[in-house]
Amino acid sequence: LRGLERDGFVTRTVFPIIPPRVDYELTDLGYELLVPVGALGEWARKNTERVKAARARFDGLHA
Repeated sequence: LRGLERDGFVTRTVFPIIPPRVDYELTDLGYELLVPVGALGEWARKNTERVKAARARFDGLHA
């Protein structure tokens, strides 16, 4: 999360209470990233079987 904060994708808000509380929220940049990341996730779901088949072929040739 600290890396995402550093890169500007999330903001971090610390509340000085006991027990401690920290909230994270997407920035505008973080919300923009949802579109390509969502597309990549959808592609991965649609192509899982193709990737598994490629791995099986590779493993069969390199066993």
